[in-house]
Amino acid sequence: MSALWLSLTLGLVAGLADYLGGFLLVRQSPSSSALRYFVALGAGFMLAAAVLEMIPEGIHVNPRFGLLLILAGYCGVHLLEHSLVPHFHFGEGTHSHEFLSAKTSYSVLFGLATHTFFDGVAIGSGFVLSHWLGWILFFAVFLHKIPEGFTMASVMLAGNRGATAALNSALFLGAMTVLGVLVINLEPSWVQVGLPLSAGVTIYVAATDLVPEVNREPGLRMALIFFAGVVVFFLLHLLGSR
Repeated sequence: MSALWLSLTLGLVAGLADYLGGFLLVRQSPSSSALRYFVALGAGFMLAAAVLEMIPEGIHVNPRFGLLLILAGYCGVHLLEHSLVPHFHFGEGTHSHEFLSAKTSYSVLFGLATHTFFDGVAIGSGFVLSHWLGWILFFAVFLHKIPEGFTMASVMLAGNRGATAALNSALFLGAMTVLGVLVINLEPSWVQVGLPLSAGVTIYVAATDLVPEVNREPGLRMALIFFAGVVVFFLLHLLGSR
């Protein structure tokens, strides 16, 4: 399978995980603690992937502006979340007992759609450079997709949008992931901007969105799961460098 079709297929798989998260919330299937395991594991894996793979590769493909673009990606998401996404709790149905306006619900959808677009950009950029990097970034993205879809669906339900809108919003997040993959594959030279930008976004999502949710859980278990995510990535990194 060519890098194009492989990246699109994996982008679709990651996008469907968004929908699965929304579906599980509507069906009231998962427990909050089970989702926190995904959040903790994904946070560790994503942070390690960003530091050990995405930042070095981003600087390699764009030595002049790579670091600036990484910072721009981080700061851009920070600004977005503090201006358009005032009700954001990653990976749990914390909105079930509060009512959000339709405007707030759709502003959260816009904010998360930006995240998911750069998820796709990261996957597509990885496969433009190498199959190894593409697979690593796919796993980094995939691990937080179910909690992401769960979060988006909970916001829609809290905004009294209904189950259909909740599922459609999760599906939209998945579609934005596929769009991000497609954009990079249509113009591979954009990897010089896309990869460092998505590195900044990944660092923000891992360290600022996911880690605080992990830290809300008392005890040592979640911290160990976070470090397990780092260790899993580090082991894969060692195997891939041989």
